[in-house]
Amino acid sequence: MTYRDVYASWKSDPESFWMDAARSIGWVKPPTRALNDARAPLYEWFTDAEVNACWNAVDRHVEAGRGSQIAIIHDSPITHSTKGITYAELRDRVASLAGALRAKGIEKGDRVIIYMPMVPEALEAMLACARLGAIHSVVFGGFAANELAVRIDDATPKAIIAASCGLEPGRVVPYKPLLDAAIELATHKPDFCVILQREQQVAKLVEGRDVAWHSFQYGVEPAECVPVSGDHPAYVLYTSGTTGAPKGVVRPTAGHLVALNWSMQNFFNCGIGDVFWAASDVGWVVGHSYICYGPLIAGCTTIVFEGKPVGTPDAGTFWRVIQNHKVKTFFTAPTAFRAIKREDPNGELIKDYNLKSLKALYLAGERADPDTIMWAQRHLNVPVIDHWWQTETGWPIAGNPLGIEELPVKIGSPSVPMPGYDVQALDEGGHSVAPGTLGAIAIKLPLPPGTLSTLWHAEERFKKAYLSHFPGYYETGDAGYIDEDGYLYIMARTDDVINVAGHRLSTGAMEEVLASHRDVAECAVIGVADQLKGQMPLGFLCLNKGTNRPHEDVVKECVKLVRDQIGPVAAFKLACVVDRLPKTRSGKILRGTMVKIADGEAFKMPATIDDPAILDEIAVALKALGYPAR
Repeated sequence: MTYRDVYASWKSDPESFWMDAARSIGWVKPPTRALNDARAPLYEWFTDAEVNACWNAVDRHVEAGRGSQIAIIHDSPITHSTKGITYAELRDRVASLAGALRAKGIEKGDRVIIYMPMVPEALEAMLACARLGAIHSVVFGGFAANELAVRIDDATPKAIIAASCGLEPGRVVPYKPLLDAAIELATHKPDFCVILQREQQVAKLVEGRDVAWHSFQYGVEPAECVPVSGDHPAYVLYTSGTTGAPKGVVRPTAGHLVALNWSMQNFFNCGIGDVFWAASDVGWVVGHSYICYGPLIAGCTTIVFEGKPVGTPDAGTFWRVIQNHKVKTFFTAPTAFRAIKREDPNGELIKDYNLKSLKALYLAGERADPDTIMWAQRHLNVPVIDHWWQTETGWPIAGNPLGIEELPVKIGSPSVPMPGYDVQALDEGGHSVAPGTLGAIAIKLPLPPGTLSTLWHAEERFKKAYLSHFPGYYETGDAGYIDEDGYLYIMARTDDVINVAGHRLSTGAMEEVLASHRDVAECAVIGVADQLKGQMPLGFLCLNKGTNRPHEDVVKECVKLVRDQIGPVAAFKLACVVDRLPKTRSGKILRGTMVKIADGEAFKMPATIDDPAILDEIAVALKALGYPAR
């Protein structure tokens, strides 16, 4: 079947399509129907089924005779260590941890916060919760104490599972003092904390509250898998975007299993025995969907990588991992590739490794600029699949489905919508716009299985944030257009579409042009307040390593490029060179915060910022251009 056939079969009979997809899951009690629309526009999937996510991710592979297959490879260039865990070992470790949690009172429906670095035990903690029907909420390891406290108060966990420390290049990040401070700040107090002691820093345990990972499991009865209803939350994952109070995205269990399994086969073209690597973190949605659950449900080997694209030890670390572990499918963020490209513009380090196992590279998380995609295509010589999705959706909205067929690539587009997603570009009145016209990207309801059902204890906020602006649609918050072939182009967050003298312009389109300059490794464009034109675009440029040309020459050439390729309507006149851009830890550029600095507005330090000192550097660069005093 072609992609068009598959998409059409979903559209003509969604119920049959998803019931068919559900047959690949091991059910305790199979669903009798897929969609439950009794509470529309709050839709649910497979609500009358019973299932266990841990059994589908672990036990069923052991029972099928694949217990000796490696389930998880931990590769840590920081500790110079690699280890593999088989499916049989994983089952025993998860059952033991779940048994110990159960012995201390954790049961179906209880919340457990997980605050850990990139170690296999983070996945074991997630799976142990799933085994018991407990609802996990993973918080990025090393998150600030006040932000962790906010999540403790919202999720009200009975337990917190944490590590003593995390490791960054050249430094140890103590987690335990942050955890202690967060519990002190929080109104809600957990009954107990489980601490994985790492040899790089052993934490002091609080008597009566804290237990050590290994010793509290000693002598306990391993736990069996507890069946849960199809609509039972598998997890709550907090997303604040880059502003505001965190929103707890609720992921129901059955839809999560069906959608991830479908996507692993049909989208990522991966199955039993394949090595799948998502270079992300368990704290993000990619870590949930495509480090932990997706690859394991599909019977793959998944890689837990504790390192960085550059600096552990160099810009060749990704190629070493791919070579050493025979990675078939690699998924990372465009920002990681931009960092590698900046350090190694000519791809010299790639030549040192044998990458013949690699069949495809997938990029998501931030717009994949054409220059980065072409660099990857040229040096890796495999399909480079730009795809688009969100924390809220849990799996790809649009992309090139290699497991069905490889579609023609249009660079700059994440290709076409996946089954389940009826994607449209709308004007302010909620009407579809003509092909090629910039609009708000929205998805016709119902959203497919695997997407969020609501926000944790905040149903009205869920409706207001996602369903109220365009009735009958889920509002993605992204702006873009759909071409005459049905290919989608995501140009910016809706907030990043700027209005210059009445013209709505995409900052993403300008960034695309700037990134094509030979000296530019990475860039960002923001709209700053202007008395005459309303807003004016302003560019920030990070240059390739080894670029020795005067900065003013590069800036002049970049201004001319935008004027030549987008036209005078863009009014692009200002740009500056900076060493680095402010980003979240998942690689998203904090454009909104940069706008506030330029416009002289007060802002809240984003909780997810990678390095707050970068904002001072941006402020200095803006001051040199006359902002915020213009």
